[in-house]
Amino acid sequence: MKKNLIKSYAKVNLSLNVLGKDKNNFHKIFSIISFLNLHDEIYIQPINKKRNIIKFSGPFSKNLSKKNTIHQLLDILEKKNILDKKYKINVKKNIPQKSGLGGGSMNAAFLLSYFLKKKIIKLSKREIFNICKQIGSDVFIGLNHKNSIILNKKTIKKYNVKMALFTLLIKPKIGCSTEQIYKRVKHFSVSRIKISSKVFKIQFLKNVQNDLEIPAFKLYPVLGKLKKFLSNINNVKFVRMTGSGSVIVAYFSNKKSAINGLKLIRRKFKNNWSIVSKTI
Repeated sequence: MKKNLIKSYAKVNLSLNVLGKDKNNFHKIFSIISFLNLHDEIYIQPINKKRNIIKFSGPFSKNLSKKNTIHQLLDILEKKNILDKKYKINVKKNIPQKSGLGGGSMNAAFLLSYFLKKKIIKLSKREIFNICKQIGSDVFIGLNHKNSIILNKKTIKKYNVKMALFTLLIKPKIGCSTEQIYKRVKHFSVSRIKISSKVFKIQFLKNVQNDLEIPAFKLYPVLGKLKKFLSNINNVKFVRMTGSGSVIVAYFSNKKSAINGLKLIRRKFKNNWSIVSKTI
């Protein structure tokens, strides 16, 4: 049977503002999001077996929980009697874990999108949202990988704008605890941003921030050091942590500058993962 490839792209938070808490004590956020051409590779094919076969490979496949997002999604669909076939799924993990790039969440999102686009399953918008919510709070972001603005846990606006930014990513040998970082947010932002496609322009993005950097840099000082180093690279437009870390991203308008920055990073921080990518 034919094996299909699903590209599961990494997401980056170009900005992230914590606006407060809702009645259930969950943090309310405003975030500007884009996607990178860095991606996990999901190979899928139907099989005549009684169980799904799911395997992981690649540089970031170690220590993946048996309750990973792929397993979770398939379990939910099968319990709802929505999925009537079994599948062999091989996932090559190119996106680091605990990085703020949404690797696991995007795996579930892109696989769910595949099932929907191929008309293997049929779900209402409410059902789709509830399934995503069961797996993780940011899964629904990846259902349509366009530049996005998250207004709250339920509202996301998508924009057909091309950014063409080159990115230099670096991850130290630590993973950040999202829970501990959010716990340490002391001050909430007031969102005064006028929602439009203009928020994806470099001049705008230079002047926004990720509110989680302050608690993250206190908990993990190496992140602040990495941001400072990246900020001094020639021709960098802006530097920002994505999500709750631990990846720090430098943004450039041309590939040559990003590659020159990568050479500097690899000389200075030899033991850290680093790569050049591009917004899509």
